[in-house]
Amino acid sequence: MLGEFMQYLFSGLTSGAIYALVGLGFALIYNASHVINFAQGEFVMLGGMSTVFLSAAGVPLPVAVLLAVAATAVVGLALEKLAVEQTKNASVVTLIIITIGASIVIRGAAQVIFDKQFHTLPAFTGDAPINVLGATITPQTLWVLGVTVAIVLVLQWFFNRTLWGKAILATSVNPLAAKLVGINTNLVLLISFGLSAALGAIAGVLITPITSTNFEVGIMLGLKGFSAAILGGLGSPFGAVAGGLILGIVEAFGAGYISSEYKDAMAFVIILLALFFMPSGLFGKRGTDRV
Repeated sequence: MLGEFMQYLFSGLTSGAIYALVGLGFALIYNASHVINFAQGEFVMLGGMSTVFLSAAGVPLPVAVLLAVAATAVVGLALEKLAVEQTKNASVVTLIIITIGASIVIRGAAQVIFDKQFHTLPAFTGDAPINVLGATITPQTLWVLGVTVAIVLVLQWFFNRTLWGKAILATSVNPLAAKLVGINTNLVLLISFGLSAALGAIAGVLITPITSTNFEVGIMLGLKGFSAAILGGLGSPFGAVAGGLILGIVEAFGAGYISSEYKDAMAFVIILLALFFMPSGLFGKRGTDRV
């Protein structure tokens, strides 16, 4: 029983860490502009697919990962510069529709540039399982958890110790006041899109050796990441991490003890319950906005 419990826990933590990284991307952009970027899942897909094809072309894996993350960040910057910035005075609903349209365009381009097949990457440090309390955990799972923890720590340092991090926080609190003290809020939004795209790409690279990837993988991961961000509190980056871990653990235990058929549905049940009972999420700011 203990081994089974630990196996589900490890599985949930692995999935939850990926959802957390995707949710962080949602939270970063929402903090800077109150825009919900539904192309975030496509950044995950681009990170994984780009790494696969660069590696297949003979590029060493570490270099392929760096190039894939950089290329995905450029796509995020282009999305903000060419689409979001051009309609910055549009309504929230219009901006959401723009990001949904961008996700469709990116997904279609991926079919042309890459293909429609499933692809995988070799595990970073081998496939030999590690036994822990009667359960097995793969080295790639440790990579997922370790990189997620490292990113959370780096983001905490970035927001608390750097000028750009503080500028993003200031913009999220009061954009007009941020402009009045000299903060370039347009540049803050551009940086936020680049960072969120890079986070999505990292998530895509980490998960590809475990679950494989294809041009459509970002659809469900984007929805799960959005659910994590809503559960933790859309305006709270670190709430998104907690929301992702909770979501992943609930999915794993639900699939194990109830039925795997309901695994994907559980995320949407959680988001509905969160919106109904805790509209601000677990760690979001209480209050209302008139839109």
